[in-house]
Amino acid sequence: MKLGIGNDHSAYGMKLEIKQHLESLGHEVVDHGTHSVERTDYPTWGRLVAEGVASGEVEAGIVICGTGIGISIAANKVRGVRCCVCSEPYSARMAREHNDANVLAFGSRVVGVELAKMIVDEWLAADFLGGRHAERVAMIGAIETDHDR
Repeated sequence: MKLGIGNDHSAYGMKLEIKQHLESLGHEVVDHGTHSVERTDYPTWGRLVAEGVASGEVEAGIVICGTGIGISIAANKVRGVRCCVCSEPYSARMAREHNDANVLAFGSRVVGVELAKMIVDEWLAADFLGGRHAERVAMIGAIETDHDR
């Protein structure tokens, strides 16, 4: 799978570990940055990854900041992106199965690297179940459309 990844300065080290983990599993990773621990603003990186997902440049994305919250809010502003913040593997699986989440977020100050890898693995292993969940995802899309007017 081709995945986008992005982070702020607080998550630089974790991003490198997650990127390496993804590549070891055979995924192609497009690294949108940041590429250092120099202070930067998480909306920049959340937006870049989300735009990559929305445009089809990548199939899905992973975004990381200190808590995962700010970068996920930024990613969710891009039409068609359903970004979930997960601090444990069960929520990551459910986000894919029930919400068709196409971007995963977590916090480098909230979870350790090994737990982050487990979260990523569960999220990637899950498939959208469709059915009644597809109706709900369509309702989410309708909210975006309603607010474009």
